[in-house]
Amino acid sequence: MIKVGIIGGAGYTAGELLRILINHPEVEVTFVHSESNAGNPLWKVHEGLYGDTDMLFSDSFDLNAIDVLFMCSAHGKSAGFWQENARPENLKVVDLAQDFRDESEGFVYGLPEMQIAKIRGAKLVANPGCFATAIQLALLPLAAAGLLNSEINITAITGSTGAGVKPGATTHFSWRNNNLSTYKVFEHQHLKEIRRDMGILQPGFEADINFVPMRGDFARGIFVSATVDCELEGEEALQLYRNYYEGAAFTHVADFPIDLKQVVNTNKCLVNVEKHGKKLVISSVIDNLLKGASGQAVQNMNIIFGLPENTGLKLKASAF
Repeated sequence: MIKVGIIGGAGYTAGELLRILINHPEVEVTFVHSESNAGNPLWKVHEGLYGDTDMLFSDSFDLNAIDVLFMCSAHGKSAGFWQENARPENLKVVDLAQDFRDESEGFVYGLPEMQIAKIRGAKLVANPGCFATAIQLALLPLAAAGLLNSEINITAITGSTGAGVKPGATTHFSWRNNNLSTYKVFEHQHLKEIRRDMGILQPGFEADINFVPMRGDFARGIFVSATVDCELEGEEALQLYRNYYEGAAFTHVADFPIDLKQVVNTNKCLVNVEKHGKKLVISSVIDNLLKGASGQAVQNMNIIFGLPENTGLKLKASAF
């Protein structure tokens, strides 16, 4: 059994991790660290776990007692953690924060559809951002073919859980309900990792990425719509995407309109491409807490330990 520890156990991503890991056939959860909740049952915070586990939050941890550590603390906390704690030589780490997504300190960027070979040999993996995952899965085949040569216009809408568990003015139900808004227009922090990866796949990439993020009136999911100039015919574009994702465990190309309910509560990404004149419109949908965070983290763990990617991740979509 793979012995697992979690740091930052009270947030949404940790709750989703636990929901997956306590049912993972190859995993034993050893500790879930949370200073503010130490001594409380996990289900006191993650109420959906009631009846599934009697495990308690801990205010201590032993990194030598586990095989892999999931880092679920707020952005900026991971770097400080490793300044204060020595990492055992054989400990694997999957970090869900943004601290090491630049592949500093020996971390590998954990987007399996782009660099699964690097993840297989990695000890340290930085999980991608949720918007970055959904947007890159919409663009990777074009970048790999050298076809991102015009400006890229992207609108993407996310659920309220993307803002984290701590309540705020724009996550409060009374504000979010029956409402829609933009934020961080053209300046979202995930653009940095998107630009870098497009440049890796397509050397010399210089196209503008005009990204308009939106807050949606729903709890979970991301819907991306990206538009680029493309000389490929519709069937050629569709085949390009099918070829690129042929071996992908969770990313599937659809030749029909897609929607969030097809992926919410799963680790899947669905991608659809449509040709309109000279424009190619690419849609992609993911669950921001799963393929955009905790599900992809478990997928990365499976890859690191040589397990089938879908182990513990055969989840049913919430269709209704």
